Amino acid sequence: MTETFKIHLKKFIKITDDEYAEVLRFFEVRKLEKKENLLAHGQICSANIFVLSGCLRKFFIKESGIEQTTEFAIETWWITDNIAYERGLTSEFFIQAVEKSHVLTINRETQERLLVAFPKMERYFRFVYQRAYAASQMRIKFLYDFSKEEIYEHMRKTHPQFVQRIPQYLLASFLGFTPEYLSEIRKRRS
Repeated sequence: MTETFKIHLKKFIKITDDEYAEVLRFFEVRKLEKKENLLAHGQICSANIFVLSGCLRKFFIKESGIEQTTEFAIETWWITDNIAYERGLTSEFFIQAVEKSHVLTINRETQERLLVAFPKMERYFRFVYQRAYAASQMRIKFLYDFSKEEIYEHMRKTHPQFVQRIPQYLLASFLGFTPEYLSEIRKRRS
């Protein structure tokens, strides 16, 4: 199962099998059940999470009581509450398994020790954060520049794995729609 992480690392850095075995010791492997929370609102965010298999989501609960999904993570993606993780603060978010999942977790202090022991991991995390930041920038642009239908169509074309895999009510939450509105869009498209 952890071979997924090794293959992913090798896309960004050169790492030997022996180095990988040492790097892996800094992480904890966790198995999650569907709808299991890794983080809840008000908890200290102590983990950066890499998805080996499955799917996670990050969300908050609006004052109206409605869940607003802000992010998904599938295989080879990282997820955390970055501000809370980096600063050791309580989180405004929940992180929950959308389906049965296997993940690697690392806490902030352990990650710092990892970066000292393996400076090449600093390069790896730089690439990861750059890509995540770029994706965040594009999502903001789409929210301002696209109609709701265009946002859905873009997601359907660029991330078909989400549209096929994510329950409709969670996809609607991520896109800022009601599930009923998403159903209407899908009917018009078919």
